[in-house]
Parts: sequence; C-alpha cells; structure tokens
Amino acid sequence: MRTELFDFQLPPELVAQHPVRPRDLARLLVVRPEGLLDRRMLDLPVLLRPGDLLVFNDTRVLPVRLYGKRGDAGVEVTLFQLEAPTRWRAFAKPARKCRPGDILAFAPDLAAEVVATGERGEVALEFRCEGAAFREVLERYGAMPLPPYIRRPKGGDPRDRDDYQTLFARREGAIAAPTAALHFTPRVMADLAARGIDHAFLTLHVGAGTFLPVKVADARDHVMHAERFEVSAETAERINDARAAGGRIVAAGTTVLRTLETIADEAGRVAPASGETRLFVTPGYRFKAVDLLLTNFHLPRSTLFMLVCAFAGLDRIQRAYAHAIAGRYRFYSYGDACLLERAPGT
Repeated sequence: MRTELFDFQLPPELVAQHPVRPRDLARLLVVRPEGLLDRRMLDLPVLLRPGDLLVFNDTRVLPVRLYGKRGDAGVEVTLFQLEAPTRWRAFAKPARKCRPGDILAFAPDLAAEVVATGERGEVALEFRCEGAAFREVLERYGAMPLPPYIRRPKGGDPRDRDDYQTLFARREGAIAAPTAALHFTPRVMADLAARGIDHAFLTLHVGAGTFLPVKVADARDHVMHAERFEVSAETAERINDARAAGGRIVAAGTTVLRTLETIADEAGRVAPASGETRLFVTPGYRFKAVDLLLTNFHLPRSTLFMLVCAFAGLDRIQRAYAHAIAGRYRFYSYGDACLLERAPGT
C-alpha cells in the first residue's frame, strides 16, 4: 500500500496554534455515506442517538519536555518511555551531540546522565529521583510535549497546561493528548446525558508513535511503537450491554478505537484487558467494535490519517478533507473535529 496515497497539501495557516474558547465551539464536520454536514461540537448530542455509548480515554499528559544544558550548549529532551524507576527513553535535540556519560542539567535539582543513544534521535537518560518525587520536579520544570507543528517559545505557554489536557484526564502516563476529547465541556456532557447518551472510560497512554511519520514508501513496512492500555471490567460490561441493547459504540478518538479493536472478538464483544497494542489500521481492515469515530483532522502520510481512511473510506475522507480545507477548518491537535460514520463493509 503506497504511502503517497495518503498525502494532501494543507495551507500552513490552517494549523491551529491554540484551541477555540470555549472548547465546545469548535467546528464539527459530519462525514456520512450520504454526504457532509457542517456543525459545531455543541451539536454532537443531537447527532447521536439515545442508547449510544461514548468511550473516552482518561490518560493524563505529563509535562515531559525539558530544556537544559549539555555543558555550555543548549539541549531539549522529550521523555517518552519509562524503562526503569530512574531511567527514561527520550527524544533529544540535538541528539547527535549527546554521548554516553554526558550530563544534561535542567535545573539546580534536576539532571540526568546519558547512558545510551539510539536511532531517530533517541537517548536513554538516568535521573537521580523516581516516582512521586520525579513527577513533582516534572511539574515544576517540565513543559507540555506539544507536537512540533504547534509553535511555542522556549519553555512553552503556561496556558497549555490546561489546554492540552482533556476534561477526563486522571491517569498519568501519556506524552500526547487524546485530542478528540479536548472538545468536550461540562455543557456538552450534560446535553449528552439529557439525551440518554452514556459514556465510559478506558486508558491508553499515548506514546512515541504519535510523533513518528510514515517515511517508508510502502505503509505495510512501517513499525508501530507499542502503547500501554487498560480496559476495566465495568467499561467492558457497559460496552457489551450498550451493543446488546442496539446502541452504537462511539470512540472519542483514535486511541479509543485502537484499544477496543485490539481486544474485541469477531462479534464485537470486549473483555477486561490490559497490555500493549501495536495495532496499525489501514484500508482493508475489518472493524469489530466501533460504529462511529469522533476525531480531529490528521497529518498527511500519518498512521492516524490512514486509520480514518480505513474507517470511513479513502475517497470519502479525501473529499471531506478537501471540503474542510476549502471551508477553512482548523487542523491537528488544537483544531476542529470530524464525526465519522463507518463505511459499509468495513
């Protein structure tokens, strides 16, 4: 499957640098087999049916971007995987100048030793504290790990501490937000409840794969990073009960979809589970668990753009994105949203 099939041109001014305020005034493009509808997130309750079940990812983003010095030279690292109580894998800039034994100083009471280097700008860092003490220094010195297309001065924008967390964020461990859920507010949740639309939670800690584009010519050669997930017995029961009663399962984001599709059986039933997923969804995949997908607009040639093409159909998504660009929708993490109905036969 040629990666170039999933390319498109986006005017740079359509990349959202901040969310709309309030969040529920974001635009919502409804993508259905019979056509496209231009709506707002506030309209979501009337676009769903009583008995539908929304599933959210309750992961919480850690402020894992650190700025410091390697000697007299500046260095930036983004932690992405805890390998041992005091050891993290990280992306470093500039990575090529980091060598084992180097000390990276981020603050008077926060430093790390480079203990290994790897491919794609990765390093392994050994810190001197762990657990709650380490989370405390991260909160003090770290910045939110915004994707590179959101431009910020060194140290970040304090507003991102709130803007880049969802209403449901409670379980620490992600290095990127489940951005579809950024649009939800207490007002939308109250309207959903009034319509008889319930919700449930799972956890997937968004990891390094979010930052890695598909660079191979054949998408089937792309290697996905593993991401940790957990689905509780309560959530599994609510999903199965909603489906049995004729309700639709609405994934609030691609992280929810990938988790549910990882654990679902052929009939779409799910059981409590925890572990890692490397699920890479491309056109031709047969969906088992999810009926509708709420998601943001994704980058060209990305695994997430391939996923939405698999879910709603390549031609339909290409038309939807062309419509969104012509209509000046806002793209990517802080941008507007889509509500996708699953294409027949997928």
